[in-house]
Amino acid sequence: MNADNLTDELTRAFPDVPDGLRRLRDRLAVAAEQEGILDVAYRTVDSPVGSLLLAATEIGLVRVGYASEGHDVVLQTLADRISPRILIAPKRLDAAARELGEYFAGQRRTFDLPLDWQLTTGFRRKVLGRLPEVGYGQTASYAAIAQLADNPKAIRAAATACATNPLPVVIPCHRVIHSDGRVGQYLGGPEAKRVLLALEALA
Repeated sequence: MNADNLTDELTRAFPDVPDGLRRLRDRLAVAAEQEGILDVAYRTVDSPVGSLLLAATEIGLVRVGYASEGHDVVLQTLADRISPRILIAPKRLDAAARELGEYFAGQRRTFDLPLDWQLTTGFRRKVLGRLPEVGYGQTASYAAIAQLADNPKAIRAAATACATNPLPVVIPCHRVIHSDGRVGQYLGGPEAKRVLLALEALA
């Protein structure tokens, strides 16, 4: 979209500024998608563990970010590691927002979303790929996850993979705890991990 078109859109957005700007943002997102220049779309959703930033590429959901991480920091990391062509474009994330809402309402136990795994590689990616095997309402130890990932001695590396999971909640690293029952590290903080475990225990 060139500068003249953007100016026209801004002009049409007034005088109802807040609603007009929302409509403008939505039109810009549609135009960027149509022109193939929207590499990362994002939106935020409210949840029992605070505001979550959801980001997706054309491949699928690439990041779930906690407010405690700093949403601006998450967006900057996405710009650095994937592409600076990032825009608020909620439509691409409608399915993710809906499924997360169902999960937090106790109506969903697994996620059925296309995922983009480019933010994790190697053994960490292998660990995260096995986490959905830990069922809803269940827990597993870091040692058990290392075993599932075919490297039983790599307990610390398995813990690091869980602690740096770019897709928390959707990829259930919150279900992995220490053998002695301690919750361990978590991207959203230990309290968020406890909330998720308690939510699943109620079902």
